[in-house]
Amino acid sequence: MKFKYRTPLYFVIGSMLSMTACKKDFLNVKPTDRIATSAIESDTAVYEAFVTNRYIGERLQDKEGDGSNPGFGRGFEYSMWSSLTDESIYNNDDATWLVQRGQLAPENLGGAGVLWGRSYRSIRECNYALSILPKMPLSPAHKTRIEGELKFIRAFRYQDIIRNYGGAVLVGDKVTNLTDNLQDPALFKRASIKESIDYAVAQLDDAASKLPLNNDGTWLLGRATKGAALALKSRLLLYAASPLYNAGTWANAVTAAQAVIGLNIYGIYTGGYNNLFLINQTNETIFARLYTKNANHTHLEIANGPNGYGGWAGNTPLQNLVDDYEMDNGKPITDPTSGYDPTHPYTNRDPRFAATVLYNGATYRGQTIDAFIPGGKDSKDGPDNWNTTKTGYYLKKFMNDAYPLQNPWGNAGFQPWIYFRYAEILLNFAEAANEAYGPDAVPAGSTLSARTAINMIRSRPGINMPALATGLSQSQMRDAVRYERRVELAFEEHRFYDVRRWKIADVTENKPAGGVIITKNANGSFIYTPKVALDGRSFAPKHYWLPIPRAEIQASGGQLQQNAGY
Repeated sequence: MKFKYRTPLYFVIGSMLSMTACKKDFLNVKPTDRIATSAIESDTAVYEAFVTNRYIGERLQDKEGDGSNPGFGRGFEYSMWSSLTDESIYNNDDATWLVQRGQLAPENLGGAGVLWGRSYRSIRECNYALSILPKMPLSPAHKTRIEGELKFIRAFRYQDIIRNYGGAVLVGDKVTNLTDNLQDPALFKRASIKESIDYAVAQLDDAASKLPLNNDGTWLLGRATKGAALALKSRLLLYAASPLYNAGTWANAVTAAQAVIGLNIYGIYTGGYNNLFLINQTNETIFARLYTKNANHTHLEIANGPNGYGGWAGNTPLQNLVDDYEMDNGKPITDPTSGYDPTHPYTNRDPRFAATVLYNGATYRGQTIDAFIPGGKDSKDGPDNWNTTKTGYYLKKFMNDAYPLQNPWGNAGFQPWIYFRYAEILLNFAEAANEAYGPDAVPAGSTLSARTAINMIRSRPGINMPALATGLSQSQMRDAVRYERRVELAFEEHRFYDVRRWKIADVTENKPAGGVIITKNANGSFIYTPKVALDGRSFAPKHYWLPIPRAEIQASGGQLQQNAGY
């Protein structure tokens, strides 16, 4: 930060001394960088602004919230949550490699280090807003909406505690203060995973009963609705039934997903998988964070773009993900009858591949990606070679080619970050229905089976992947569901939690971080040679949960129970 004028230190001290001579209580002044609680409690406009701002949190770590404060999850940051998984690595580390290498510790969680603190800060802020809501001069109907909104936000924060650490400290409606007795064990006692999920689900049921069905003229886009509350409930109950949690039933997860489907206001967007992530509101979007000219996010195009265009590579997709995309005939590339050609590895793949990953030869901004050596402009032989991808790929998903890549400041960064969309709900339903009833059974109260729900996603216009056939076994359908979540929800902050709740992270996260070296022959053909893009990738059983930061344990006087293995 640059200042036009710097006041000399001796001038400041001299001024303080002269002020002391005139007035002894010169330090008794009101701060100008925050709003007093008296203003929040006496002015409805200030109170409502305080409630609205609970959708975001404080910036607690370097390189967070570039352009605006962080919301729920990591969203559009320089290093995305995907770069803690087998989806991508972050080219310039930014405290992600230690997570990939299994080196995280209570003293250093790298890019995953702020979830506990931010979540409980937000929970306290919601509790404070709820505590003063009864005395605010608002209509009863409006108070009901705000109560539902705050309980939804609070439940979202509890979700982040549960899915990252396991059992939460359930503080109820208490507004904690620094003067609270730190010897009170209730401040630090962690509930079981089941108790934590049951609490959050009860809050969401209450919130759903109080929230409007749609955003409208008085309920702005980006604020919670009934569908958002039910979608979060669906996700939590899916997690609850999963092997890692073992705290619920698949039948309850089916019912929760069906509650969202039964609203009959959402659907699969037909305007193209690419465009889905560039438009503020579609029929598929259930809840999203929106950005404006004066509150934009990280400029994705330059942050993740190829070095040949002036980009910084950023979150570069791994070969691990690339290899998992099926051929467009629905067969995996490992199937000898799939038609996969290792000399043309990107031809005839599931269309979601090209919508998610930029690969050698892909069309991009009127040119093609040249990730080959020697001489490829998007390889280490190109300009700004320190920004060359380490994997051989660049990120395509979320990128808006209409935005400038070079000098984008203030003219890009307006894509929405989607927290919940209808495809996720269909996937939740399909997974739970298959586990509870099998692939083709139609649960009571539903019109769908697990298989038909998956086929709704695969038949999206522009994707048109072959429908899953009847007669699949439960195990085969389980694999099909996991494939769809892998590719349909790539880079949307699901993979990190999916592989853990399925208890397969000890397999997926112990595979090397794969990349490719692309060599161009004199005749114009290419040779694709596998490589390790980041060495030392490792996952241990303790990593199924994050460690609680050491500072939080110390602040509790050692009363807060650490997760096993740390």
